[in-house]
Amino acid sequence: MKRALIILALITAASAGGYYYFWGPQGAPSTAAGGPGGGPPGGFAIPVEATTVAIGTVVEAIPAVGSLRSTESVLIAPEIEGRISRLRVKEGKPVNAGTLLAELAPEIYVAELAQAQARLTYSKRSHERALKLQRQGAGTQRSLDEASANLQNDVAALQLAKARLDKTRIRAPFDGVLGLRRVSTGAYVKPGDPIINVEVIDPMKVDFKVPEIYLTAIRTGQKIDINVTALPGRSFTGNVYAIDPLVDVSGRSIVVRARVPNPNGLLKPGLFAQILLIVQKRENALLVPERTLVPIGSDQFVFKVVDGKAVRTKVKIGNREKGRVEIVSGLAKGDVVVTDGQIKIADGTPVHVSNQPGGPGKKPTSAGQTDSPASAKTPPKS
Repeated sequence: MKRALIILALITAASAGGYYYFWGPQGAPSTAAGGPGGGPPGGFAIPVEATTVAIGTVVEAIPAVGSLRSTESVLIAPEIEGRISRLRVKEGKPVNAGTLLAELAPEIYVAELAQAQARLTYSKRSHERALKLQRQGAGTQRSLDEASANLQNDVAALQLAKARLDKTRIRAPFDGVLGLRRVSTGAYVKPGDPIINVEVIDPMKVDFKVPEIYLTAIRTGQKIDINVTALPGRSFTGNVYAIDPLVDVSGRSIVVRARVPNPNGLLKPGLFAQILLIVQKRENALLVPERTLVPIGSDQFVFKVVDGKAVRTKVKIGNREKGRVEIVSGLAKGDVVVTDGQIKIADGTPVHVSNQPGGPGKKPTSAGQTDSPASAKTPPKS
């Protein structure tokens, strides 16, 4: 019995000595791992990794897909029938408004014009005779009225013949670029038969749809970023200039149209486009790695490193993007936050930042600090 009591006393003494050795008289750790950023001087600290709050640009955007379109597009076709006597087109080349593109054989329409002129000459003489006879009392009013009606009819017929003859010469309606011709010289065409298309491709238009829940977030003048699969590594920008007032009931979406400069002609009508509609852009936003967040219930917290201790801090977050999160409130520029090791610490725990370049006392390197825009994210649904 005496031997057991002696053993128990030795164990108790050893435990007390170990406690005093590690925790010291103040109840704090007592190894030499302390110093600036590494816990209280002369105290034991939990090793963690940390980073400095980064400053960057946050972009809120709505992703969408769409198709590029010509600003103006027309399929050139004759308004009258006839045989093409000459084509004056250079496929794929710019063309000015009013440029002659094609001519139809004019012989029939020249003959119709001559016939109309002859009838008008006869009608004028008949009208003059009827008017003279009526003044002399030898002619009737009915004869004069018939002569006047024939004269007016033949005047209109002459104007129609001139218009038909003029339509044998087909011209470009506006400045643009010619497409590919559909016919050859000598082909017989009827009204509406396609000859060639003319496109205005600078600027371009792009149509895309966004869900109706973003109705209050979109407006004219907003910027868009465009990427097309046919031109990898290239990006283009434009601006919204029209929003369809009609909501598509089948897809519950809104059609938006934007204008995209295309001075080099790289973009072509019909290309598939991936679009980011920029809703809001915030400069000098506070950004931290997403792994710094410690969710507790519906709230989000981070651990700041202040005077060698972990300080649990409630934060309000904004956009998330590519492993980073925007901090709306709770942190300030220059704050150091724990990125790894949160599970081992609590509010007030002494910590040692193990990833400090240059050893204890140095400020952790900011992870992901950038002056370039952050990747766009969909804005909150309003």
